[in-house]
Amino acid sequence: MIKQLLLIFFTLTSLGALETSDKLFECTEIFKARKSELLIELERIDEQKQALSALKTATEELLKKREAKVSQEEEAVERKLAEISAKENSVKKMLKKNEEIIKEIKNLKMDKMSETFAKMKAASAASVLSEMQPQEAAAILSSLKPKTVGTILSKMDAKKASELTLILVK
Repeated sequence: MIKQLLLIFFTLTSLGALETSDKLFECTEIFKARKSELLIELERIDEQKQALSALKTATEELLKKREAKVSQEEEAVERKLAEISAKENSVKKMLKKNEEIIKEIKNLKMDKMSETFAKMKAASAASVLSEMQPQEAAAILSSLKPKTVGTILSKMDAKKASELTLILVK
C-alpha cells in the first residue's frame, strides 16, 4: 500500500510538474513575442531619435546662418547710418555757412544802400523811400544816422512818415 500511495503521489506530482511546465512554456512564448515587439518599437524610437537629432543639427546650422546674415545686414545699416549722419552734418555746416554768407551780403547791401541814401539830398531820399515797401524803407532808415533820418522824414508826406516811424520804434 505504501508503494501504491507513493506511486499516486509521484504521478500527481508529475502531472502538476507537467502542467507547470506547460504554463512556463506558454509564458516563455508570450515573453518572446512581446520581446520582439519591444525590439521593433525600440528600433522605431531610435530611428525617430536619429531623425530628430539630424533635424536639430540642421535647424541650428540654419539659425547660425541667419544670425550671421542678420549681423552682416546690421553692420551694413550701421555703416549707412554713419554715412548719412556724416553727410547730414556736412550739409548742416554748409547751410550754416551759406546763411552767414547771405547775412553778410545783406549787410553789405544795406551798408551800400545806407551810404547811397546818406549821400542823397533829403527830398530825393524821401521821394524814393515813400515809394518803397514800408518794411524795406524802415530798414534803410534804421541804418542811417538819426539826424539824417529826421531830415528825410521831414521831407516826406506826414502819413508815410508816421507809418515809417511806427515801424522804426518797434
